[in-house]
Amino acid sequence: MKHGKCINREISWLEFNSRVLDEAADKGNPLLERLKFLAIFSSNLDEFFMVRVAEVMHHYEGGIPFDTNPSELLDFMRRKVRELIERQYKYLNDEILPALAEKGIEISECSKLNVAQLGMMRKYFISEIHPVLTPIAIDGSHPFPLIKNTGLELLVRLVKEGEEEERFAIIEVPTIIQRFVTVEKTEDRQLYINIGDLIRQNIDLLLSGCRIIEISPFRVTRDMDFYLDEDRVGDILSEIQEELQKTTRRRIIRLEIFSKMTDKSRKWLETNLQVKTEDVYLIPGLLDLKGFFRVTGNRDFPELIDHELPPLPSLCINEGEKVFDAISRNGSFILHHPYESFSPVIKMLEEAAEDPDVLAIKQTLYRVGNNSPIVKALIRAALNRKQVTVLIELKARFDEEHNIAWAMELAEAGAHVIYGIAGLKVHCKALLIVRREAGGINRYVHLGTGNYNDKTAKLYTDIGLFCNDKMLANDISALFNVITGFSKPPVWNKIMVAPFNLRERIIYLINRESRLATKENPGHIIIKANSIIDPEMIECLYNAAKKNVKIDLIIRGVCGINPFSNKDAAKNINVVSILDRFLEHSRIYYFRNNGAEEYFIGSSDLMPRNLDRRIEILFPIDKKEIRREIDIIINCALADRRKGRKLIKPNTYSSTVNAGRYEKLRSQIKLYNFYKNRYKEHLERIAPQQEIKVFKSLSR
Repeated sequence: MKHGKCINREISWLEFNSRVLDEAADKGNPLLERLKFLAIFSSNLDEFFMVRVAEVMHHYEGGIPFDTNPSELLDFMRRKVRELIERQYKYLNDEILPALAEKGIEISECSKLNVAQLGMMRKYFISEIHPVLTPIAIDGSHPFPLIKNTGLELLVRLVKEGEEEERFAIIEVPTIIQRFVTVEKTEDRQLYINIGDLIRQNIDLLLSGCRIIEISPFRVTRDMDFYLDEDRVGDILSEIQEELQKTTRRRIIRLEIFSKMTDKSRKWLETNLQVKTEDVYLIPGLLDLKGFFRVTGNRDFPELIDHELPPLPSLCINEGEKVFDAISRNGSFILHHPYESFSPVIKMLEEAAEDPDVLAIKQTLYRVGNNSPIVKALIRAALNRKQVTVLIELKARFDEEHNIAWAMELAEAGAHVIYGIAGLKVHCKALLIVRREAGGINRYVHLGTGNYNDKTAKLYTDIGLFCNDKMLANDISALFNVITGFSKPPVWNKIMVAPFNLRERIIYLINRESRLATKENPGHIIIKANSIIDPEMIECLYNAAKKNVKIDLIIRGVCGINPFSNKDAAKNINVVSILDRFLEHSRIYYFRNNGAEEYFIGSSDLMPRNLDRRIEILFPIDKKEIRREIDIIINCALADRRKGRKLIKPNTYSSTVNAGRYEKLRSQIKLYNFYKNRYKEHLERIAPQQEIKVFKSLSR
């Protein structure tokens, strides 16, 4: 498709997932990491269909205006997805699986097992698998069953004993069953078979007295882009629970089938699922490659995975020191995850829960995951009679069930739980703790670019600020009053808040850079974000680039800007996308401001949803030491030629597949080494013996 000044979001996203696929092709990555990127690609694609493709279909069928012709866009997306799937399975079948087998990890088939292995697997099937499987016959007295979203299903075509008519049955593979079963495990060899093949091998135990003609896997993806009219909904919690119960009834927008399924079975399936032929995807191998996450978690072959980069302690918090004391001593400091440990965030809440001087805790939660130590600390605080107020965003897509469960548990413990704001998602990351001290009431603040999730904090790059800045605390206190009550948004001291003033402030900062820039004294804007797609922001950046402002964009995912649409803008706009072992997630905004530089970090990307339909914040970084650290972060990213892809044509990025010679420029490794060396120097200053002990453990 032709690209104008703004590249369509869905088209840009497909290019992003293509870059994820490039990581599976990169032979500089260890084999199991390459396999993991195939699984990530599949996971991404599932979500793309459930949300983005579903939305485009709504526009197409409803005749709703869209930035691109919906019919043409759907055709393009279908073609592009098929191209990507072909690449995905080429890497899997022709490169990664054969190479893994040579190294001792083999994904085999039952037909290749010896007699002893087959007998052992049959016993395993009888004891562990057979009891949880239920074949569903489909005939006049057995209607077509409800097929779960993104589950693995087996279609069986058979003839019953004593009959000639062919019939169909469906076997659902429950999600509690691992997709790959271990057949053999020794020191230097591991052998797996996939669960579908194991069921096929033992189908006689499920459908005795039947002649099996064909067994073929399939999988459906449903439209999960449900919309709540919150102005008409009286109880958001109940409404979301009701919508989640409808997931098996939502319409099917993708049908994946094994490419060797016969035409007869395929047509029968399409008819019964009411799926159009253009929404059927033929898969040349195993379905649902997300199942490989079990295999890629293998730690028995260290040479096939990335070497460990254990999170480092913070040099701003002394051993045994309370986080409140560390904040008082430092004034303010940041932690950069996952290079530095997320533990101080958890520690701060755990200390607050038990501290008799803590009066109140207020926090926003978007994605916390299951078994969350953050939520457990909040529950403990509520049980200890602190005033705990928690905004849990129930509309955090695909985390709704987790968030509902935590909301109920918090409420039962006595916390004030807010379920969101009508018409807005609360996406900002904010924690405010009110503490009584000798000099009076003091307020401690933690603000971040990422979620309060201890698991993703080991996988996503995010920055968190700890401080007791009074003006910033006033802003965050006022923000919670806006979120939880009927307070009118104030004139903020330091922060920018969407949807109230963030859009206007960023536009002002971009335009100010344009006004101050000259050929002799050019301006400079650096934005590091997940996505930029907002047309007004893109237009402002184009205008700034035409007026001698150098613009560096470090955008991991969707990037709607097309500098090549204007040669005057193109020479000043540089776009880089970094995909590596950690998911780049931190948001940083820098404005040169004629030498009076301004730095902001926060939760907001430059998308209409972030600027207009979410509660987001950006907050300033004033401290020189922290600014120098931010400079190191963004300069490492801009210099990365190993995992940094440069935009070279409209929606086309440079390749890093053969970029091994630039390993020294790999930003994530450079940053880890920076934090490791900095911490080592810190220990050398304070405790040489402790330094030796800590770094022995980090060097293993």
